[in-house]
Amino acid sequence: DASEVKTRLIGIVTSASTPKTLRVEVSSKVKHPLYGKYVRHRTVCYVHDEKCLAGSDDRVEIVECRPRSKTKRWELVKVLPRH
Repeated sequence: DASEVKTRLIGIVTSASTPKTLRVEVSSKVKHPLYGKYVRHRTVCYVHDEKCLAGSDDRVEIVECRPRSKTKRWELVKVLPRH
């Protein structure tokens, strides 16, 4: 299906020790359905970085892709500037 839109996320690299693989944490705040309090939530994504562009603590933009391995389901789009 050519009209399929792929999910893009922004997260922080927590580990870049494996060649061509990054561990990225994507943080979000979710409102609790009953109590209404905002709860911090994080998702860990394993990202394919073909050219080894990103390092630890970098902000990166990632996009979903076909499964590269047992855990890798994301690709690096670009490294974002720090602010």
